[in-house]
Amino acid sequence: MPEKIVQLNEEVIKGQIKELVRGSVEETLNELLEGEAEKLTQAARYERSEERQGYRSGHYSRNLTTTSGDVTLKVPRLKGISFETAIIERYRRRESSVEEALIEMYLAGVSVRRVEDITEALWGSKVSPSTISELNKKAYVHIEEWRNRPLQGGRYPYVYVDGIYLRRNWGGEYENVAILVAIAVNEDGYREVLGAAEGMKEDKASWVSFFQWLRGRGLDGVRLIVGDKCLGMLEAVGEVFPKAKYQRCTVHFYRNVFSVTPPSKVKLVAKMLKAIHAQESKKAAREKAGAVVEELRAMKLKEAARKVEDGVEETLTYCEFPFEHWTRIRTNNVIERLNREIRRRTRVVGTFPDGNSALMLVCARLRHVAGTQWGNKKYMNMKHLEAALEDASVAG
Repeated sequence: MPEKIVQLNEEVIKGQIKELVRGSVEETLNELLEGEAEKLTQAARYERSEERQGYRSGHYSRNLTTTSGDVTLKVPRLKGISFETAIIERYRRRESSVEEALIEMYLAGVSVRRVEDITEALWGSKVSPSTISELNKKAYVHIEEWRNRPLQGGRYPYVYVDGIYLRRNWGGEYENVAILVAIAVNEDGYREVLGAAEGMKEDKASWVSFFQWLRGRGLDGVRLIVGDKCLGMLEAVGEVFPKAKYQRCTVHFYRNVFSVTPPSKVKLVAKMLKAIHAQESKKAAREKAGAVVEELRAMKLKEAARKVEDGVEETLTYCEFPFEHWTRIRTNNVIERLNREIRRRTRVVGTFPDGNSALMLVCARLRHVAGTQWGNKKYMNMKHLEAALEDASVAG
């Protein structure tokens, strides 16, 4: 005899359990409100007592969104005494955990439509676009406070900078807007997001303004700035941080050489370029670069040879710093990874209504990442730099 197969509708069961929990929360909260009313009046409902301090006058309904869904509270009305409840704040409709979660979703780059769907799935009711808009305004304030916070990491020897381009709508026309981003390794060896700001383009004026803003917030002790080759940025570094040195990102340098290299020869040229930066001294790297230039010319790659000859020196600045730090200060890969995360978040937006919206979303993502293990894990042992500086001081 075949066994009977019991089929369960998972969605129906989930819905029933959800409603059971919501109903239980609603019942418990209303019982707590009744208990508070009895304590204040010093008498139960309809009870005659000489100790009675006030009288009941019915209830009024108050909706409250909790993590279990919407509940209807029957708040006691009292005569002769005001009813102050510790269960809910007066006129407060939303549980603080729900509000905080909504703000965090925005800060993590979740779209308004997605927030509506998530709130309905988690709490049984959608949060209106107007509520989300109000929470977004709060989030903007939080982000601006974070973006303009004083930098308190002490000295920042290594600074990495880059520009990320996003699309915005300007007067009915679409154009690119540059968001300038800077992170650093502080004197204790931890990575820290310094900040981001809107720059119409990566020109000198934008970079000078950006660097002055960072310096005004406490950026100090800069010894090396790592980034892609940008004439405006180079000039700005010399103007705002005259004692800092510049390291051109080797990865971007390679890509620049590859742009004039036939696809069939990219692998071979990549191996040749990496050999330059595998040397154990600046002198050896220069000699290797000279040999590579000659080899490229022999391969009839004159344009690639010219790019290596003209640009390689800017990629060797890292050799003047502790050997133990070389692999982490000759590229700005550390900021490129953040940029990929930003692009992943901003790609779903497409075109921003204005530059500030783009900046806020970028900063929201940076703020989120900064609060993870990324910012809490030691990135470098700065004792090597301290020792090198002491040796240089003694020698000087």
